[in-house]
Amino acid sequence: MARIRGQLGRLLDGAAVEWKPLGEIFHLKNGYTPLTTKKEFWENGSIPWFRMDDIRENGRILDDSLQKISESAVKGGKLFSANSIIIATSATIGEHALITVPYLANQRFTNLSLKANYVKTLDIKFIFYYCFPLADWCKKNTTMSSFASVDMNGFRKFQIPIPCPDNPVRSLAIQAEIVRILDTFTELTTELTTELTLRKKQYEYYRDRLLTFEEGEVEWKPLGEVTQYEQPTKYLVQSTDYNDDFTTPVLTAGKTFILGYTDEANGIYKASKTPVIIFDDFTTANKWVDFDFKAKSSAMKMITSADDCNFILKYVYYWLNTLPSELIDGDHKRQWISNFCTKKIPVPPLAIQAEIVRILDTFTELTTELATELRLRQQQYEYYRDLLLSFPKPDDDEK
Repeated sequence: MARIRGQLGRLLDGAAVEWKPLGEIFHLKNGYTPLTTKKEFWENGSIPWFRMDDIRENGRILDDSLQKISESAVKGGKLFSANSIIIATSATIGEHALITVPYLANQRFTNLSLKANYVKTLDIKFIFYYCFPLADWCKKNTTMSSFASVDMNGFRKFQIPIPCPDNPVRSLAIQAEIVRILDTFTELTTELTTELTLRKKQYEYYRDRLLTFEEGEVEWKPLGEVTQYEQPTKYLVQSTDYNDDFTTPVLTAGKTFILGYTDEANGIYKASKTPVIIFDDFTTANKWVDFDFKAKSSAMKMITSADDCNFILKYVYYWLNTLPSELIDGDHKRQWISNFCTKKIPVPPLAIQAEIVRILDTFTELTTELATELRLRQQQYEYYRDLLLSFPKPDDDEK
């Protein structure tokens, strides 16, 4: 910590830091959605129109959009200027991106364009990085009506640091060095993300190949014959009973999976009994669980091998993950009973099942290691980013 703080200190080298309200630095304008009933607004479009999907799919620095609108859809013929920032002030609050081309965005975004007298004194990429502290502020300062939205009065007053304001050349050099350091972290994280994406695709390819059998090549049996299930009723725990100070994981349905931790005083599912497949009746997601746990959601089912079954349960787990997600109408509690237990699974010899599990375990281990490295790198990046953007405020000198 001292090294990075020292690095920021060396960059400043005693220079003052001036703080300006966001509303003084930027023109703030809301995005909008052209009328969807007018086909001419959406056909043969050439104007980039950004939505949250663009950030999710293509990152936070964007020069093109997934969807475009026509020039006739632009109100007053005016676009938001290139090298501006969009930040979500409702819905997925705090998500933001730097847009490097003239554009429009939907109504979930507030668009920040530098005023003319700040264009030559502020590096927009530096401001882009400072939008991470701004995003944290937005998430903590919302108002509620029909949906959550940011307190825009406070938003306009949010303070932006300007290092060395009396020397624009040096100020821009300080900003540029901070950008260079954070760009390096971002590039490394992006490389790992790309590698992880490719590794997952490779894993899915080989998994599907290994678990695809020609008709007549092997016997097929209904899942309900080779597995049995239990709902985690006696292992359920209330949200008031867990926190991160305990040691036993609390599992929930859906993508969250591990929701918190609890103690082991009451009923617990013991991994020593057998590993289980956790099946989520809402999403049909599957998780392999080989550790002790308690459960938050009764929508989960714990799948184990049927008695005297000639099956390796881990093989069943891998095969289940080749199936597309599918929800059925009606009572979600019967998703497994009414739909999945009737699906037929291929039954190769146990030796082949074991070899398939061995290969896929290896892929899983490699992917997990890479995902862990990416998570640690992301944490490292966020740590250094926060330190590099921790400019001294006037009241800091008084403490």
